[in-house]
Amino acid sequence: MNLIFTCGGTAGHINPAIAVANAMREKYPDCKILFIGAEGHMEERLVPQAGYAVRCLPGSGLSRRLNPAGIRQNVHAVKCVLNAVSACRKIFREFQPDAVIGTGGYASFPALYAAQSMKIPTCVHESNAVPGVTTKMVANKATRVLVAFEESVKHYKHPEKVEVVGMPVRKEFLFTTKERARKALGVTEPLVVSAFGSQGAKVMNETVADMMALEQADGFPFRHIHATGSFGKEWMPKRVKDNGVDYENCPALDIREYIYDMPTVLTAADVVIGRAGSATCNEIAASGTPCILIPSPNVTNNHQEKNARVLESGGGAVVLLEKDCTPERLYGLIRQLLSDEARREQMSRRLHAQLRPDSTDRICAIVEEITGR
Repeated sequence: MNLIFTCGGTAGHINPAIAVANAMREKYPDCKILFIGAEGHMEERLVPQAGYAVRCLPGSGLSRRLNPAGIRQNVHAVKCVLNAVSACRKIFREFQPDAVIGTGGYASFPALYAAQSMKIPTCVHESNAVPGVTTKMVANKATRVLVAFEESVKHYKHPEKVEVVGMPVRKEFLFTTKERARKALGVTEPLVVSAFGSQGAKVMNETVADMMALEQADGFPFRHIHATGSFGKEWMPKRVKDNGVDYENCPALDIREYIYDMPTVLTAADVVIGRAGSATCNEIAASGTPCILIPSPNVTNNHQEKNARVLESGGGAVVLLEKDCTPERLYGLIRQLLSDEARREQMSRRLHAQLRPDSTDRICAIVEEITGR
């Protein structure tokens, strides 16, 4: 069996594809797997680290602005797409895939479009409650459309092709225990983890940087691991220092660009703070870690808040909108959760109850179905 996975841009699109690829390789050791993504993005790093080959093509996202700069960007994006579609057709003729599986991001459109034009079976997974632009453009001709939320089905013209499968997460999230995770990290004190996507978020990095001064003023009551993302790796630590916090010589603070061992770190944490992309929400549910979700206000159809409200209504999350998120308020919420073990245990149970632990297996079964296995 030859499979192509196409995804990119953020870890939220890449990690679910890796989870399914791992499961397919475990079931079919001779299965050949290739990833297709976009140049200059995280797939260039994350996919090889997972042990898979990746072909990255030139690409550019569309701009919603109608000014001259936005129009120029869109003309460039269209040219990139046309070139990428041609390149994908060449790759397919060489690789002979039995199916092409897309898990989101504009980088996945050329491969899915090329596959559909060549009558290769395609499977599209939409992780958010509301379909994104790429999903809308390829859903009608896709062999199967897979969604994470029951309420998503109504957004598609052909509901008979849509199946609710949840969100695939790596097995490490399901089988790593809190005790083993904390031992692996050498953690004995309360642990708080904050991360706002693989690229980072300027406003939230600023908020966390300023909050670290409050942690110092209280004598660092918990250990704090923070991922700046690629856009914050230079200036965010400087802001922490400018606030009078010598984080480099402080064992309670760990500031890094990206958390590569996320299953271990997330499971070890007592509280996690993050955005509310679907992948993040499902990884949090899998780990059962009580969370404070701060949805990005800069996403299509406000889908992150909709994702966050699902966890909140189930009793597993506290939702704090970015406009209301001051360093003082965020710090106060963290201290409240850390001081209430019974509440954290209840949140953990309710997070686990919302998870679809068989999501990866269900997607693998559908891939087998469309490839005739």
